[in-house]
Amino acid sequence: MSGIGLKLRRIGLLAVSALAFLQPPAHAQLTIEITGAGANRIPVAIADFGGEASASRVVTSVVRGDLERSGVFKMIDTGGVAMTETSNPAYPEWKSRGADALAAGSIGSSDDGRQEARFRLYDVNKQAVLGGSAFVTSKAMLRAAGHRIADMIYEKLTGEPGVFSTRVAYVLRVSAVRYELHISDADGQNAQVALISKEPIISPSWSPDGGRLAYVSFENKKPVVYVHSLASGKRVVVANFKGSNSAPAWSPDGRKLAVVLSKDGGSQIFTVNADGSGAQRLTNSNAIDTEPNFSPDGQFVYFTSDRGGSPQIYRVGVGGGEAQRVSFEGSYNVTPRLSPDGKSMAFISRRDGGFRLSVMDLASRQVQVLTDSHKDESPTFSPNGRMILIATEMGGRGVLSAVSIDGRIKQRLSITAGDVREPAWGPFNK
Repeated sequence: MSGIGLKLRRIGLLAVSALAFLQPPAHAQLTIEITGAGANRIPVAIADFGGEASASRVVTSVVRGDLERSGVFKMIDTGGVAMTETSNPAYPEWKSRGADALAAGSIGSSDDGRQEARFRLYDVNKQAVLGGSAFVTSKAMLRAAGHRIADMIYEKLTGEPGVFSTRVAYVLRVSAVRYELHISDADGQNAQVALISKEPIISPSWSPDGGRLAYVSFENKKPVVYVHSLASGKRVVVANFKGSNSAPAWSPDGRKLAVVLSKDGGSQIFTVNADGSGAQRLTNSNAIDTEPNFSPDGQFVYFTSDRGGSPQIYRVGVGGGEAQRVSFEGSYNVTPRLSPDGKSMAFISRRDGGFRLSVMDLASRQVQVLTDSHKDESPTFSPNGRMILIATEMGGRGVLSAVSIDGRIKQRLSITAGDVREPAWGPFNK
């Protein structure tokens, strides 16, 4: 950890969420169970925040919960000690408790009547301030302030951006005639319903700016691709050609989507503008080409195809041309998803009779199987590239599972109200 001290920075949190128009679901929130943790966790203590009691409890619990669920940190028992960002830490005492880092803060009122969440982070061993911030917010956004504080602590102690403030989209199958597209915080809380349908909803995909979701809906008794604006609730049809329209994936600049269309016979990959115009065919084969995913640099589209006799992963340049095979190990590899840095590829491979999450280092082509489950599908990277979220089955019911890219940290997310499927992890907040 760095010993560099930083002054408190004052940052405003929007009091109105971009999802404010959405309705909270009548069902339980996603619950997260930690099933594995990192080998060398950082011992950190989060003292009880001072200030207004109920608000402080909310923020303190969110910060602690985020850091603990990450599997990266070992939470040190604080013994109920309360501290604010202006307190002088008793460094020897915290060191004796086993803490390498300590965070403390408070919730107070700002000049305009809103609330202000303030915190400082300390390096216990070096007895130095690592950083701090102040977030101006409202009571309704206190959890968001807690997520932001947890993100800053995570980044200061690991050197990588935290993802606690990001969002996750997923589909909840409540019954055979009720499907709901949900959007929640990364910890599964604050779930909102973006769409309710009697027909299936599949393949949600976040735009790079986090303001839109593309997805496939069967509400018109056939698969149609929509783009849904989260701020306004309005949506547009971007692919409703003859036959099937499916598997939308955004280009890194947010201007185009790769989609799978069967309008010319067979399933082939096309690109369309985000408003649905300008459809251009990208692949030309007699096989089934599906599940496209842009590389982060926008130069390639990775996809699944059975053109070689069994489902394998290929890539093609964004201008078209000859496709190159990417996966060679095993007879069944599908659903390629590139990491944000473009160095790794998550996918689903068939192993020992089960369908399991695997990850390939694209430079060395080495493959690591990350799960021992049997029905994994729909991998999606966290925006910092450290975790991969998948849909799988436990006890015959659909749940979500998250695993770190090294396979050590594992979480399980479930809802008692129904099957959870089709996860998509949103980008960093802009």
